[in-house]
Amino acid sequence: MDSFELNKITAAVLIALLVAMLACLLGDAVVDPQKPLKNAYVVEVGESSQSSAAEEKSLAPIEPMLAKADPVNGEKVFKKCLACHTAGKGEPHKTGPNLWGIVMNHIGHEADFAYSEALKSKKEQWTYENLNKFLHKPREFAPGTKMTFIGISNDQERADVIAFLRKNADSPVPLP
Repeated sequence: MDSFELNKITAAVLIALLVAMLACLLGDAVVDPQKPLKNAYVVEVGESSQSSAAEEKSLAPIEPMLAKADPVNGEKVFKKCLACHTAGKGEPHKTGPNLWGIVMNHIGHEADFAYSEALKSKKEQWTYENLNKFLHKPREFAPGTKMTFIGISNDQERADVIAFLRKNADSPVPLP
């Protein structure tokens, strides 16, 4: 290839870039877009840790709600959990562990299930209050948990689910 051919190719590329730039400038001159005064869709951003601590303090105690909890309704609400959990005696694990006998059992009670480090590090029991906090917002109770469920925001529904889980045991733990 001689230098004349190389000059023609370079000139063609430069002319194409010049035409594209002029088309862009001409388009901006012809069309004057009006920007909206406010965003059409507002993205809500999570609040700081100070507000989440205040929210955790405002989480209603579960004991009074357990007195009027309905395990039958809890079983209906628990259907949200069936994609990942089982609750019957001897049933296999799914993505999450089997929850038979979970109430007042230690966190990470299934020896043959691979819990996240967030749950393995907790040396507590699944008390009614811990279940309430976890079911409300799993990622706040155990930051780093593998559980992707966002939580149950309704206080009475959480109490109903806990009542359902309570009765799914060889010997149900007494209510507080």
